Amino acid sequence: MTRTLAAAFMAASFVATTVTPLAADTLPEPSGPVVLTVTGPIGVTNVGDTLQLDRDAFEKMDQSQFVTTTVWTEGLHEFQGVSLLSLTELLDVSEGTLLAKAVNDYTVEIPVSDAVEDGPIIAYKMDGELMSIRDKGPLWVVYPYDSNPDYRTAVIHSRSIWQLDRIEVVK
Repeated sequence: MTRTLAAAFMAASFVATTVTPLAADTLPEPSGPVVLTVTGPIGVTNVGDTLQLDRDAFEKMDQSQFVTTTVWTEGLHEFQGVSLLSLTELLDVSEGTLLAKAVNDYTVEIPVSDAVEDGPIIAYKMDGELMSIRDKGPLWVVYPYDSNPDYRTAVIHSRSIWQLDRIEVVK
């Protein structure tokens, strides 16, 4: 990445992109492999008492993207996904804790209060490419670390779970 390109990315480190939003009342059952399952007291479900999203449904939700460095990667990277705020709004969850779980059952607690405008996203793309399990995918909770010094702490880094595939809402 050239210095000019890197400077441009830093100048526009957070860009929200709106795609045709997925309405809560039209969430179909997944037709492809499920990338995220949400359980608990949630306001929208599509399979029993859970919300299950395949990649197609996930990509139809409001999209957010930003460029940031991370302590786990080298240099600047562009991340794209669904903001934690958009997800909690869809779920009608405004308080409590999100137990974010990875494919290997590693679990972290993310307070719903972290779901703020210009805050963390559940990324499925890094630098325009889908993330594989080998590369911290299919989903990675990423905070815009460079845009706010409050996001550069051990606590926030501990919430940046990768290989995410489940969230349990706990009130």
